[in-house]
Amino acid sequence: MEKINKLVIFQLGQQRFALHLYHVETIIHSVEIQPLPMAPDFIAGTINYHGSFLPVIDLRKLFLLPVRELELTDHFIITRKASTRVVIWADSVSEVVEVDNSEIESTGKILMDSEFIEGLFKIQDDIVLIHDLDKLLETDQIVKLRMALELESVKL
Repeated sequence: MEKINKLVIFQLGQQRFALHLYHVETIIHSVEIQPLPMAPDFIAGTINYHGSFLPVIDLRKLFLLPVRELELTDHFIITRKASTRVVIWADSVSEVVEVDNSEIESTGKILMDSEFIEGLFKIQDDIVLIHDLDKLLETDQIVKLRMALELESVKL
């Protein structure tokens, strides 16, 4: 029997992405993003979520998609891995799907720069890229982000 993956589907421009449901804490409508000096380029800033300052990741910058301003209709996906919480900025969040491991293809041969993509699958005629949050949270960039957040919390 194949392993079933529960994935949250979200949109960035014309491209659909997915995150494993076990990483998703909640989904909220966008709120104002506060700048975060000294943060990596792909960090749009922070939001105050129930008294915690969480970094907002702009995946458009990581995946070289056209960057745009925050809109009222955007969504924030609040994610968690162990004690680390980050926010993924999405144009929209559409659904939760179940996908067998056998339906997920490796990206190695298809995408040259797929460091943060775990795999892909098809829904109808659309290709959905599975974002690898684990790899993102293990990068040196996140260490820099934690340092920037610590410096910013000292100022608050």
